[in-house]
Amino acid sequence: MDPSLPCFLLFIFLIGCVKCSLDSHHHNGTRHFEYCVLGAGPAGLQMGHFLSKAKRDYIILERNSGPGSFFNKYPRHRKLISINKIYTGRQNREFNLRHDWNSLLSDKPDLLFKRVSSEFYPPADAFPLYLSMFVKELGLRVRYGVDVGRIRATQSATGVSYVLTDQHASDYTCSVLLVATGLWVPQKVEFVGSELVEGYESISTNPEDYKDQAVLILGKGNSAFETAQSILGKASRVHMLSSSPVRLAWQTHYVGDLRCAVNNELLDTYQLKSLDGLVEARLEKIVIARRKEQVGRRPAVKKREKRGKLYLTLKKYKQNQDKRKNSSEVTGEELPGYHIDNFSTRNPYDRVIRCLGFRFNFSIFDSSACPPNSGNAKGRLPGVTAWYEGKSTPGLFVLGTAAHSRDYRSSAGGFIHGFRYTARAVHRVLERRYHSNPWPSTKLSTTQLLSWILKRVGEASGPYQMFEVLGDVVLLRGSHCEYVEEFPIQALPQFSSLSGREVSSHGLVVVVMQYGKKKIDYLGRNRAETDWSRAWKSNFLHPVLYYYDTLPTEEEMKLRPHGWPLPRPKAIHHMVEDFLTEWEGPISHIQPLRRFLERCVQTDLRSFYAESCFHSSLTHRKPPLFCQQGYLKRQGVAPKSRLRQHVHDAGLMPTEQDADTSGADPAFPNYLAQAGASMSSGLRLDL
Repeated sequence: MDPSLPCFLLFIFLIGCVKCSLDSHHHNGTRHFEYCVLGAGPAGLQMGHFLSKAKRDYIILERNSGPGSFFNKYPRHRKLISINKIYTGRQNREFNLRHDWNSLLSDKPDLLFKRVSSEFYPPADAFPLYLSMFVKELGLRVRYGVDVGRIRATQSATGVSYVLTDQHASDYTCSVLLVATGLWVPQKVEFVGSELVEGYESISTNPEDYKDQAVLILGKGNSAFETAQSILGKASRVHMLSSSPVRLAWQTHYVGDLRCAVNNELLDTYQLKSLDGLVEARLEKIVIARRKEQVGRRPAVKKREKRGKLYLTLKKYKQNQDKRKNSSEVTGEELPGYHIDNFSTRNPYDRVIRCLGFRFNFSIFDSSACPPNSGNAKGRLPGVTAWYEGKSTPGLFVLGTAAHSRDYRSSAGGFIHGFRYTARAVHRVLERRYHSNPWPSTKLSTTQLLSWILKRVGEASGPYQMFEVLGDVVLLRGSHCEYVEEFPIQALPQFSSLSGREVSSHGLVVVVMQYGKKKIDYLGRNRAETDWSRAWKSNFLHPVLYYYDTLPTEEEMKLRPHGWPLPRPKAIHHMVEDFLTEWEGPISHIQPLRRFLERCVQTDLRSFYAESCFHSSLTHRKPPLFCQQGYLKRQGVAPKSRLRQHVHDAGLMPTEQDADTSGADPAFPNYLAQAGASMSSGLRLDL
């Protein structure tokens, strides 16, 4: 034997020992992490970015071979309905995200979805490409091929930990579990004959396979209309059935409802009476069956042709014989046409397709770690708190579409352009709870508050997309304030513990985006409100400010008026809706907002020229706050042409000036002075 062989083997052994000792995440077959993110879809990767940026110990576990695997199959007909608006006429990145519904948040300004597609409604295949690019360019830690089949909670001296077991019986343990698996289990409803129904997840997507066939689609959501749109030109007729009428997104302002821009041609063919149609019935009460041949009778030719077809009837028409009540065969007397000769769906169908959406996969959770079913969305989603922690599962947070129970049918939390911001809010909660880092805030002088609010309502994407869910909280501190962005307003009673920021005796202002609550004709005349004095009647999206002298309590939150996102405040202010969504009108927007804020802070918030501050300093014991923080600190506002340059150089953001026409900036229109209004530049801070 070669005498050097034992030394070589010893060397290999020592190297292996060193490698094992360095791998702090692997011990006795179990891998330990501070954070486990389950799922490498858009929500999981978004959270991965925030954890990576904060240099936290995390791992993203994905059962498939690449990120965003859901989009490799869905939508089945390969067209997304999320807006990809590249050209907005603006260079402000935050503003542009209002109209980019596919990009994730990052510190790289060019890491946007438009790099993989320029189509307004892009192809589904582009999304996994974008997510792969997101992982690569940010260096996220993703482990593919890990199919977690069981999740259980364990109690220790340090608190609850979660153990995830994969298909190889390997365990991953973590202190915090972030579930971002999305919704991918097909939603089904059990009824007599449901085994004869095809599923959206497995149907043919070739329109030729539906040539001259009569098709019944169960459901009236986006997947149902997507399927109908695909086969409309080939099928002889397409009927759609569900328990509720069609909900149109432009009427409900909920992006999960039917989008009239895409997949809606069946509405035309129905209303213009071209064989297609919509009907309503509870799925639990229907029967899908084949017609049974009666013994001893020779069927006519017409009957013989229909033997393989599917009939829709109602359970109440089914004969209640114990042997046949669950049978998927019916006699002629059990068909609806026998009872009502003009029954809408009396003719048979060649195929029936189920398009009822998806549900959360509860099956992988042990009883010790399973979040409860939500009280809405027919229990398809997990129930979570206002800060997206599973109810009864401390340390387990739900992200993305699966967390949509918090704003189901009311905001955009089930979609990328919404949950990219709720994921950021969850990360801020984690930073506060586990690392003692308070929620980020901006300290402003009180005289800057008006301009900062105008800047936020004019460009911020988070509150704009997650309207009535995420809001900006202004903590008033007298001569200054703290501006906390994108806090989940349903968690306002827990604000101090979740954010690490205290509310002073001066109170707080909450800035929220809201739609009007009145049902109107959104395409009719007088659909929009333009009079600032009637701003509370605004129907379209507009900013609303709530002033509280103390934090609302949990009980007040429960008893808030129906349809309100927050309890009744001490004072409330609606900024009248704006067709351009800029909210910068000097009379309609800025002046009413200033007067409301002055009431909240009990201070004159007008901006003054230097000579006005000089005069006020000589004649008043306490000059206006703007003069105290500006002119008296040698930062007075220069008049006329030097105004904008002075503001830029001094770092001030004055928003209004005296209505003295003699010293007015010639850039202001004359009608403002004639109206007796305070003048304002409007402050386009993004230009």
